Amino acid sequence: MSDSSLAELLRSRGLRLTAQRQLVLQAVLDLGHATPEQVHTAVREVAAGVNITTIYRTLELLERLGLVTHTHLSHGSPTYHAAGEHQHVHLVCRECGAIDEISPDMLRPVADQLAGQRGFQVDIGHVALFGVCGRCAQDGDEK
Repeated sequence: MSDSSLAELLRSRGLRLTAQRQLVLQAVLDLGHATPEQVHTAVREVAAGVNITTIYRTLELLERLGLVTHTHLSHGSPTYHAAGEHQHVHLVCRECGAIDEISPDMLRPVADQLAGQRGFQVDIGHVALFGVCGRCAQDGDEK
């Protein structure tokens, strides 16, 4: 998203574009998947005075605006990524922490079955599957 379109979106909601908002959004876009702490670290490289509370508030605002979304990929902080990205399912390795993505089409049969049998609508963009990645599984077999 360009700075001008971000500014227009914020103005349309009665908000103004601040350097902190720009920096937080840019950090999420640059990092791909990032916790608020990781965003804070990236932002502080450019603007040392930005505190973690500002990061959390800005991420919440950006999510309300539909610019970012979050997923819980561990027991800790949520992980944010750009909302404009294609929806995807997260694969999280419990061994090395690697995060991979797969197409939601792989879970579509399960989501359709849940909708049909239970009326439950799966938010695939928030789905995270935990396990062991191929590399760690292979490393484990070699030990």
